[in-house]
Amino acid sequence: MTVPSSLRQRSPLIVAVGVVVALIAGFVSFASVWVDVLWYDQAGFTSVLFTQWIALGIIGVSAFFLMAVPLWLSLNIAYRTRPLTVRLSEGAERYRLAVEPIRKLIMHVGPLVVGAFAGIAASSNWPIVVQWLNKTPFGQTDPQFGLDVSFYVYDLPMYQFALGQVEGALLVSLLAGAAAGFIYGGVRISATREVIISKPFRAQIAILGSLYVLVQAANLWIFQYNTLVTPSEGFLASGAGFTEATATIPGHQILAGIAVLVALFFVVTAFIGRWRLPILGGSMLIVASIVIGGVYPWIVQRFQVDPSARTLEAQYIQRNIDGTRAGFGLDKVNEVVYDATTTAEPGALRADAETTAHIRIIDPGLVSDAFAQLEQFRQYYRFPAHLDVDRYLIDGTMQDTVLALRELDLSGQSSTSWYNDHVVYTHGYGIVAAFGNERNTDGQPTFLESGIPVSGALGTYEPRIYFGESSPPYSIVGAQGADGSLELDYPSASSESEAGNAKYTFEGDGGPKLDNIFTRLIYAMNFQSEQLLLSDAITDDSQILYDRHPLVRVNKVAPYLTLDNDPYPAVVDGRIVWIVDGYTTSNNYPYSTSVDISTAILDTYTAGSTVPSGPANYMRNSVKATVDAYDGTVTIYAWDETDPVLSTWAKVFPDTLQPASEMSADLLAHIRYPSDLFKVQREVLGSYHVTDPGTFYSSEDTWVTPNDPVSTPENPTLQPPYYLTMQMPGAEKPAFSLYSTFIPQATGENSRNVLYGYLSANSDPGPDYGKLTLLTLPKQTTIPGPGQVQAQFDSDATVSQQLNLLRQGQTEVIPGNLLTLPVGGGLLYVQPVYVRSTGETSYPLLRKILVSFGDSIAFEDTLPEALDTLFGGNAGVDPGTPETPTDPVTPNENVSPELQAALEDARQALFDRAAAYKANDLVAAAEADKKLQAALQKAYELSR
Repeated sequence: MTVPSSLRQRSPLIVAVGVVVALIAGFVSFASVWVDVLWYDQAGFTSVLFTQWIALGIIGVSAFFLMAVPLWLSLNIAYRTRPLTVRLSEGAERYRLAVEPIRKLIMHVGPLVVGAFAGIAASSNWPIVVQWLNKTPFGQTDPQFGLDVSFYVYDLPMYQFALGQVEGALLVSLLAGAAAGFIYGGVRISATREVIISKPFRAQIAILGSLYVLVQAANLWIFQYNTLVTPSEGFLASGAGFTEATATIPGHQILAGIAVLVALFFVVTAFIGRWRLPILGGSMLIVASIVIGGVYPWIVQRFQVDPSARTLEAQYIQRNIDGTRAGFGLDKVNEVVYDATTTAEPGALRADAETTAHIRIIDPGLVSDAFAQLEQFRQYYRFPAHLDVDRYLIDGTMQDTVLALRELDLSGQSSTSWYNDHVVYTHGYGIVAAFGNERNTDGQPTFLESGIPVSGALGTYEPRIYFGESSPPYSIVGAQGADGSLELDYPSASSESEAGNAKYTFEGDGGPKLDNIFTRLIYAMNFQSEQLLLSDAITDDSQILYDRHPLVRVNKVAPYLTLDNDPYPAVVDGRIVWIVDGYTTSNNYPYSTSVDISTAILDTYTAGSTVPSGPANYMRNSVKATVDAYDGTVTIYAWDETDPVLSTWAKVFPDTLQPASEMSADLLAHIRYPSDLFKVQREVLGSYHVTDPGTFYSSEDTWVTPNDPVSTPENPTLQPPYYLTMQMPGAEKPAFSLYSTFIPQATGENSRNVLYGYLSANSDPGPDYGKLTLLTLPKQTTIPGPGQVQAQFDSDATVSQQLNLLRQGQTEVIPGNLLTLPVGGGLLYVQPVYVRSTGETSYPLLRKILVSFGDSIAFEDTLPEALDTLFGGNAGVDPGTPETPTDPVTPNENVSPELQAALEDARQALFDRAAAYKANDLVAAAEADKKLQAALQKAYELSR
């Protein structure tokens, strides 16, 4: 047959196009890999990337050969030992004719393809393998088998993974060999319906069958250890209970022995050719599995354990309690019986003066708009919706602060283009911080650091923010144009369009250099932008910054960590750094109940997990990491050097961890107890504060975190833990702490929003860092919970009247976070109340303070006033800095007597209005308000 000339002419073109497409696809794949190499090389963590690649490669290649070689042998042995003189059945012959044209492809290429899939699937399990190879003993043993905990954390997952790989390879080889034997006559059915198996094929199938059953024996034996890290048949959420210890574990040991015996029967069959033994043995194993592995444990559970579970399960419940508390670091909780009073006596807060002085009245969840209106300056800057809480030494006094970075927001530009987005607008500028316990006379936050250029109490530091939570996907920095610097540093002109804004050129080492055409091509393909090749703004001095979120950077250099969802900024040693908490986790700690981290951390401030997290029954805050906001430098500190899981990963990735002793004093001053770990611990402690097995079994004292009282009833969210400086009962001094409350678990009409527990974590570096203190409150005394206190606020007649006055006009009242403090021998509640007008550029202003102690409440303009009112006129606290105008010492000589008189009238009207509100005399308050407006109008006219 002659090939048409048109096809002959087209063939080279088709081949050429195919080659070009293949080269482009290959280069695109190479580009994505090389981008990672450049990133890790610049960050100084190439060993992390190469270690992962080596682990992936070795495990993938091993799994490839483990699957491909047995499969290739099985297919080839079945074919080469096929009987050549027998007549195939009609069905087998039909299959043989269909397979024969592609037989070599199936026999030689098929194992390679299957092996490749197996290798790719297995390589994702590289963390299991590298941890097993570098395992560190825990120095703790399980109560059932007496094995070191490391066996369950490292060995057990490795054995299960390895057995799964071997089992899969044997099963595929067995099925493929059986199919080849049937097609080529190794097994056939005679005319008399007799199954005839050739000797070579019999030996092949019998040996493969024997090996497969041996693997099942190993699985059965391993299963007994798995009972310590999985839910029991009975009451336990995790760990072997009475049924497992007395029936399931011995039963699987027996089944493993039977499986070994069945494997021997297959070996015998390979030599003598009798299939009766393995068939009977296999049937016996199946029946035994049903009876010993299923029916018998069910009988024990149903008829022995269930009727007497409280007593029979007691020792195993105790194991679960001890294991869970140890797994989540709750075995050293300092439990204090707090006999809280509900009577607000005069002077009750005198002993807690330091705590009350630090009570935070600025709500970090409400003042973002105030920060934006007062400190944003341009629409291309932004503040996060929820600000961070930290503490700084100001004038010799440690002050709780509410702060945020002024980050870049490209969506706020008036004119967008590739040049503006990636060359001009490259970084945010400065930190904005306010006192947590102060406001000004207008209800605005009192800033201790603000402005552009930045100024305030935090000293001199590098204010530029190239790496943050809202940084652009990538920016080109480091180069200068013909007219000088290209980057906008900060606005110094009166409008965005005016010239004169400050310019800047990045001076650090924050990203790979674009100093050759090849690198620019790589990044042009990676970011799908031809401008990276064509723009004249890119020179040999240019750097490309990407992967700029602090969580992304830490995750890339420490892939074994579960990261806290709330990185927070701090000024440390003249730099702004992001502080990131990292956790080592495992779901294989014996007798520890598993918790879904991504669910446990949800509350008003955290609507979802921003980083991957899953179930765990072991969790440690083993790492503190920092990310420099200017050049992106990542530093990882081994915070918990006693953690065996971290020690294991330190062997896998040597030279990537710095000892905690290398942390500067300035950095240590801003370390805090991580919120995600605290949320997980409070969820666990809701049940596992109970250490008596009988009480635990009856679930008669289960606690839960209360719903946030300011969340909507239609969509309630848990109250978040709050950071603030306070002195816990029994402590020697105040400490920056994280706290949460507990109420009893109940539903429906039995639901009671009363306090049963109060948990705090010490966040100050030192010997008490991480100390958990649990206050248990007397159940015979009703201590109102957050929901009950909020209901009291909302239903109080005096409060309601004053709130209605605040709502007059186009304003809305917004309740702030409801804080709970153990002071005065009881529990003090403090809630700031904000007012916001409905105008387009409005923001919440702090106007009033609600306080509660026992059944008493007060509602005043300032916290000292509210506390004095609550505690009989004298709370025993220092009023601190006044938040309302005070009398001038001497009148201004330039003020006319008429204007002075008008101002005095306004001052008196203010006092009269405040007194009327205190007396609940709304008519007098309205009259005083009219006098105030008239006095102010007269003063305004006289001052013109």
